[in-house]
Amino acid sequence: MPSIQQLPPSVVNKIAAGEVIERPASVVKELVENSLDAGATRIDVSVEQGGLEAIRVVDNGCGIAPGELNLAVASHATSKLRVADDLFRVQTLGFRGEALASIAEVSRVTLRSRTAAAEAGAELEVVAGQAAPIAPCGCAAGTAIEVRNLFFNTPVRRKFMRSVSTEMGHVTEALTRLALAHPQVHFSLRHNQRSLYELPPCDNPLARIAHFFGRELADALLWLESRDGDVRLSGYVGHPSQSRPNNRMQYLFLNGRSIRDRSLGHALAEAYRGLLLTGRCPVSFLSLELPPELVDVNVHPTKLEVRFQDGGRLYSQLLGTLRTKFLTTDLTHRLDAATAEGREAGAAHDAQRAAQLRSELVDWAKGQMADWQAPAGAANDQAANGQAAPAHQTRFEVPLPPAAAAPLRLTPLVGSAAAINGGHAGNGSGMAPHPIPASVSRAAGALQIHNRYLVAETADGVAVIDQHALHERILYEQLRERVLAGALEAQHLLVPEPVDLCASDAAAVLEERELLAKLGIKVEPFGGDTVLVSSYPAMLAGSSPVEILRALVERLTSGGRAPDRRDLLDELLHSLACRAAIKAGDPLSPEEVAALIEQRHLAQDSHHCPHGRPTELVFTREDLDRQFKRT
Repeated sequence: MPSIQQLPPSVVNKIAAGEVIERPASVVKELVENSLDAGATRIDVSVEQGGLEAIRVVDNGCGIAPGELNLAVASHATSKLRVADDLFRVQTLGFRGEALASIAEVSRVTLRSRTAAAEAGAELEVVAGQAAPIAPCGCAAGTAIEVRNLFFNTPVRRKFMRSVSTEMGHVTEALTRLALAHPQVHFSLRHNQRSLYELPPCDNPLARIAHFFGRELADALLWLESRDGDVRLSGYVGHPSQSRPNNRMQYLFLNGRSIRDRSLGHALAEAYRGLLLTGRCPVSFLSLELPPELVDVNVHPTKLEVRFQDGGRLYSQLLGTLRTKFLTTDLTHRLDAATAEGREAGAAHDAQRAAQLRSELVDWAKGQMADWQAPAGAANDQAANGQAAPAHQTRFEVPLPPAAAAPLRLTPLVGSAAAINGGHAGNGSGMAPHPIPASVSRAAGALQIHNRYLVAETADGVAVIDQHALHERILYEQLRERVLAGALEAQHLLVPEPVDLCASDAAAVLEERELLAKLGIKVEPFGGDTVLVSSYPAMLAGSSPVEILRALVERLTSGGRAPDRRDLLDELLHSLACRAAIKAGDPLSPEEVAALIEQRHLAQDSHHCPHGRPTELVFTREDLDRQFKRT
């Protein structure tokens, strides 16, 4: 049996380097964090070949005394801890005392530093963990560390490094997170002697966000702030129109430290439920400030993961703050004609092309206005014959219902479309109706175009509404309110209908019988893989009970795992509302158009359908004036 022996310090440091120093970006992160802990107000980072050849970090912090330089590169030597209890109230970014030792073990390091009180600086060179004698040198107050030939003595690790551009991308991301968390510090980044970033200190983190991600995104962010005792949450979240296909644009900072937390990420996604399309992720730049004793940062060497003492409290605070913000904010999509025009011109790189686009838009709009009062029917007749009506031949009828007329209770619409339940005061959550945004509060008149969009005049412009998306949102919230109250109407069948399913689908249906019953769908086993449907939602009168059940089975079995009951109920309500709502292509009478427009303020989130698509786009009067050269 092999004997047990103590590992040499060099091996220990290489093992630590494998955990802490994954790639050049890890070196940048650790060195910059040390600079921030040293109180630096300016940090300059210079990188060569993505960091594989050289990384240089210079700061104007407190510096290191000559007699402590050897300790600075020694394993588990730190100025940030004194006793074991300090681990439970860490107030610095670094604290393990591993980073510099790990870096020095797998590279060639030159460290120069001078304290403000010293007349001269000191220099220390370390190659593969072997330190040379300390020598005096001239340098500015602060610390400069140069790391060359990273992983030169661990060729296996170096072989797994990616291309220069990929490694540089990771370096940039690491510095981005640090710069966003510390806007009061001046940062610069150079790659191969070329300046990439020069970030002067600023009081408003929005300036940093705009620098890294563009002014368009920064302008679409919503500020939020809340305090729960000694816990403060603040930052920016994106308008639903600024979603992304992944969560890489979600930044979370804890006391100035960039972290990842699955629970808080779930709270963020939950707050955006129904505002984003499936597969889209919100944008966020959020900061948490709380006493250090309420969080354990000593979870992983990279310090990206933490453990909260009361994670449920933080989850509730984040979710509640976001939902309150969304309920008090007009999330209607506004199409900035000037921005859209600029994008078109930029894409074409041609001023003549931009002028042509503007001219075409103006000509189109003038054609619509000229025919606005013409009799309806011509365009629909041509569409029925398979002919597309030219824009100048389109005919609209503008219904103008009396302003004081009561909302209408409509009969079922085309196909399986359900009644637009005018006068219903509920909003699906038991709360008061959502306040009507000033921009969409009064529609003087509305018309239907292409049997799918409604155009309505608003207080400050024009709203173009997706009739299916808006009706789906209204029905969804009415359904949700009735289900929560246990009062969803069901249509009972005189003769139950048998539905043949596969074994797994039949088992899923029977397992969720109680949930389906809340939706008005009663099913019973009939032997083998067949189930009987004895009732279905009355709002889907005219639809086949078999088709309804099969559509819901897809929701029950999708995902390959047991669904959360709340999520499942929500998905089933989405499905029912979608099937019951009027469809794109359904012609509406003027009364139906007016009733649908009147009811949008009854929905809590009328700006989005349950699947996250916007229900309307708003063109402001200023946008229209700009297009018609009235500005």
